[in-house]
Amino acid sequence: MLRIAVQSKGRLYDETMLLLEEAGIKLNRGKRILLLSAKGFPVEVLFLRDDDIPQSVANGVSDIGIVGENEYVEKGGEARLVKRLGFSKCRVSLAIPKDEDYQGIEWFEGKTIATSYPEILKAYLKEKGVKADLHVISGSVEIAPGIGLADAIFDIVSSGSTLVSNQLKEVEVIMQSEALLIANNNLSEEKLAILDELLFRFEAIQVAEGKKYVLLNAPKDKLDEIIEVLPGMKSPTVTPLANGDWVSVQSVIAEKHFWEIIGKLKSLGAEGILVIPIEKMIL
Repeated sequence: MLRIAVQSKGRLYDETMLLLEEAGIKLNRGKRILLLSAKGFPVEVLFLRDDDIPQSVANGVSDIGIVGENEYVEKGGEARLVKRLGFSKCRVSLAIPKDEDYQGIEWFEGKTIATSYPEILKAYLKEKGVKADLHVISGSVEIAPGIGLADAIFDIVSSGSTLVSNQLKEVEVIMQSEALLIANNNLSEEKLAILDELLFRFEAIQVAEGKKYVLLNAPKDKLDEIIEVLPGMKSPTVTPLANGDWVSVQSVIAEKHFWEIIGKLKSLGAEGILVIPIEKMIL
């Protein structure tokens, strides 16, 4: 049995639960208990505060964990980084009152900065040669300047709406963050085998993200030009039709180029274009 630590609530929790569900790991989420066993896969899920996950994995309380990169870096990264998961993306930034005139990092010299990430901030300020006082807060960092606790904040930023609502502006992005899969450094062979299977499932889901499966009928004399537009994973699949002047073409295209490609296909005479969403893709 492989034990995985995940955040007990918040955006990272929601996206982690969706990933596990898509990977075939079924949990009874109606019961908000600390530890849940999965159905049909040898995994149990331990729900923790996000800042407790790196240490729980490092000391073996959990075998693996899904955690924000900001927390992994803040806690020293003693656990092994296995995979970047590509969701829950945000940044960790310095922000100051919006009416302040900001000319550069020297603005922070002698200032008080409120943060939940003192280690990351200390390293950054030392690198920049700036001396500032750090006021460590476990939550609601953004209110600190407004109530006189600090001159500035260092915190995670997603959309930036929280900063705006608290009359703050982002002035320095210190690091980018996303969800990471981390692991204990001393997993048994049995647990490593379960982890490998889990990674296989995660990767199949990730590869399929932003992809569409396209089937179309194309005039045979335009096939070479259509193949230039539709370069599948290796090459498109081409199948003869009853009408010898036409073929059926199947391929995978990226969502971000979807309308551009469809327009080119239509201009080359493609007809009966069928678009199907992809849930998993095994390479």
